[in-house]
Amino acid sequence: MTRQIAFEQQAAGLWTATFDNPPINLIDPDTVGELLQVVASMENDEEVKVVVFRSADPDFFLAHWDVAADQAKLAAIPHGPTGLPPWADLLIQLSRAPAISIAEIRGRARGAGSEFILACDMRFASRERAILGQPEVGLGMIPGGNPMARLAGLTGRGRGLEIILGADDFSAEVAELYGYVNRAVRDDEIETFVDSFARRLASFEKHALTGAKALMNDVSLPPDDVFPPALTAFRTSSAHPKTRARAASLFEHGLQQRSETELHLGRELARTNFNQKERTAS
Repeated sequence: MTRQIAFEQQAAGLWTATFDNPPINLIDPDTVGELLQVVASMENDEEVKVVVFRSADPDFFLAHWDVAADQAKLAAIPHGPTGLPPWADLLIQLSRAPAISIAEIRGRARGAGSEFILACDMRFASRERAILGQPEVGLGMIPGGNPMARLAGLTGRGRGLEIILGADDFSAEVAELYGYVNRAVRDDEIETFVDSFARRLASFEKHALTGAKALMNDVSLPPDDVFPPALTAFRTSSAHPKTRARAASLFEHGLQQRSETELHLGRELARTNFNQKERTAS
């Protein structure tokens, strides 16, 4: 089986994890399994101080969860230290890992992809290429990784609700303004910028990095018990007949393919919903 993530050392203390899961970097159970391995290295390897997550595809960082994935395969992944299901466990472990996580975002990061970058310690987005969003509500779903709990602290309640309930695409510039990302950086400069910053952090003592991050975690991370209700809400809402109808319509128009629908998902969600209303009215 071809691995989806290339985990490579770039310098003393600095590693990169590069996503490469064609056609659009969907997140599936194999992605989760490989990410758990990366996080295990972040937790247990004293040599790992900083990990930069990036994509081999400039159009898709992590598109979203693969809604056609084998759920039994995900369920077969053992529960981790938190005792929660794998996706929630992964996000919590990533945020609490002693190593520093940085998301270098080029392309789309929506749904579970957005939940992943929100769990990273810092997010830097390509001004020209990054697109962020939580499209679930537009499909009739409730986000399962509880991005609400993280967005409330980063963007504030009103902007968090705009992101979640509007289910639209957000440019890097707006994401920066809202606090969704640390900053937007020109596309031709982002890799150099992130590499320079990551190397700076990797040059510092790990005990200082880890200790400062742990204290920040204490006053900023949501408690673990907010995640199970979101997973339950996601599963319940995903099974709703109207949700399945919306998803079926989007699949007909190229969902999960390299298509205009995936490139402009926020726009296409509104079109699909409008067309459904037209069909109902007729």
